[in-house]
Amino acid sequence: MKCLSVLFGLLLVSLPGSLLAAPLELFVSTEGRDDWSGRQASPNSSKSDGPFATLPTALNAARIARGNNTAPDGITIWLRGGLYELPEPIKLIPEDSGADPQHPLLIAAYKSEKAVLSGGRRVTGWHPVPGKPSLWQADVPAVREGNWYFRQLFINGERKQRARTPNDGFFRINGPSPQTQPVQFKFHPGEIKQSWADDGDVEVIAYLAWADIRMQIRAVDVEKQLVTLSGNPRPSNKEDRAQYYIENAPDALDQPGEWYLERKTGRLTYWAKPGEDLSQAEVIAARLPQLMVLQGDMTKQKPVHDVHFRDITFSHSDWNLGSNGYADTQAAIRTYGDFRAEGAVDCVVEDCTFSHLGNYAVEFGRGCKRCKIIGNEMTDLGGGGVRLGEAEVRRNAFDMNQGHIVTDNHIYHVGLVYPPAAGIFIIQSGQNRVAHNHVHDLFYTAISVGWTWGYRESPCRDNIIEFNHLHDLGQFRLSDMGAVYTLGPQPGTVVRNNIIHDVNSFTYGGWGLYTDEGSTGIIMENNLVYRTKSAGFHQHYGKENIIRNNIFAFGKESQLMRTRAEGHISFFLTNNIVYFDSGQLLGSNWEGTNFVSEANLFFDARANASAATLRCGGLSFAQWKERGHDTKSVFADPLFAAPDQYDFRLRPESPAFKLGFKPIDLSNVGVRPKAQRDDSKG
Repeated sequence: MKCLSVLFGLLLVSLPGSLLAAPLELFVSTEGRDDWSGRQASPNSSKSDGPFATLPTALNAARIARGNNTAPDGITIWLRGGLYELPEPIKLIPEDSGADPQHPLLIAAYKSEKAVLSGGRRVTGWHPVPGKPSLWQADVPAVREGNWYFRQLFINGERKQRARTPNDGFFRINGPSPQTQPVQFKFHPGEIKQSWADDGDVEVIAYLAWADIRMQIRAVDVEKQLVTLSGNPRPSNKEDRAQYYIENAPDALDQPGEWYLERKTGRLTYWAKPGEDLSQAEVIAARLPQLMVLQGDMTKQKPVHDVHFRDITFSHSDWNLGSNGYADTQAAIRTYGDFRAEGAVDCVVEDCTFSHLGNYAVEFGRGCKRCKIIGNEMTDLGGGGVRLGEAEVRRNAFDMNQGHIVTDNHIYHVGLVYPPAAGIFIIQSGQNRVAHNHVHDLFYTAISVGWTWGYRESPCRDNIIEFNHLHDLGQFRLSDMGAVYTLGPQPGTVVRNNIIHDVNSFTYGGWGLYTDEGSTGIIMENNLVYRTKSAGFHQHYGKENIIRNNIFAFGKESQLMRTRAEGHISFFLTNNIVYFDSGQLLGSNWEGTNFVSEANLFFDARANASAATLRCGGLSFAQWKERGHDTKSVFADPLFAAPDQYDFRLRPESPAFKLGFKPIDLSNVGVRPKAQRDDSKG
């Protein structure tokens, strides 16, 4: 009987097709050929077989194997190290899906090799400009012929600046924000030249409130010091004496590291930094506006599912400027992902690098569910890091967006083209977990959740935002932002155990936690927020939000702010520690009694400050208590371990404990080592 069992096992192994077959592995290499089998990692000695040359060919081979029922449950496409210049975005359709979550289609870099999917094209043929040893030039025929025009250039892996003036800092609009159609504004003498209007490609970039405009110069009246731009503003594009600069002017090419592309001749000029030899350098100009597209069949309701991407680098996408430029909006919502998915389910993007891109890095939009974005590095981006959802509220279950995991990503130096872009942007999407991310060095909000103004019902609910490290935001460019920003009703949403610091707006609105228009049913607890320009917490208007057990410290202007008094309870502000040495405790509007503030600890660390000098909404602390607020709150030193060193651990004898404050464990905030990730939750 035992012998029969062994014989039966041998017969099963010998059967053709997918039954007990070994996993299918396909290989792609810059040394490969698309007429080879793709079954070998390297070319054979006779160069008669080896890896494929392109990823689309490997995807097609996997599709054929799956269709012929000769593929096993799991298929892996290995990308060997090298730079793959994509002629067009890679597109995956439902037929490319994996078998199930345990047997996905895996597209990954081979071993520890660096595989770069590039939307750019190498620029060669560089030569020094005679008599100007720092200047180099190259001819780009496709530009001269009208087939290509690029706005991003990378030399030896470094983004280079299009010709810009001023080189550092900004000009300032002379007067109020422009609302004429088309945009017109007054400039100071010498800032804008008549010849720039004749050029046609010279751009003005102006920061206006929480957005920006980028438009071409169309007319210049030097006598009136009035410039006319190519497009119309949006009503929200308002900022008196706004900051602006000029880009892509030929005579703005005036310092090392800058470049200028002349459209008519196709001539690219670069001012080299010391030690740069363009004849030996890798110079890549961006070309494609997208790199990867996962496209489900929205009509037949068939998703792309169970596709995993691992250890791949995505680089060198470009951004588009319409013929009349653009006036941007909040969070750069019209800017999409260079890795973009629609109708994608149970897909994973893990340990990838997104760099030198023109737009948002990763987007899971309409119809995407239960996808994971884990352990990626996203840097040097024109837009933001991650987008989940879309502006439209979907009613059909297939079209809804929900249930994603975004953890352990490092997102930094983003918003370089679209400064209103958010680090992580959740739009009309619920049941997401955003945790253990490190988001810093951008010009607007780090994590933005919601897209419904007012109290209308929203699908954006039950989102968990926790253990993120968010800092160096705003950087004095835009206004009206928060490190964590919420918009509209969001029952079940929790913002907890985050470290937030250094949020600086241009004028108003550099906040840590910001519940904006209609934010409702949100819990914000156990967060550490310090060094914010406007306040640690601000609510514009909303309903019954819970703000508890947080530490708010060192707000420059105010510590806590509320804008609008309403006929319902705005929020419950309880068991918080508020510690400051500048500005005021409460900013903006604290009229009415429809909010609850209780069991908080307040401390003004300035010399001679006391409970008697504390002012609360125009009242003394005693009068404030008589009005019914903070009757159990105290003015006392919380006894932090070292507040001057931003060590906010509490000593055992802290009076905050008597008020019910619970110690906040922030030891696990930010990106975790790979071995410590919780795979079940991301």
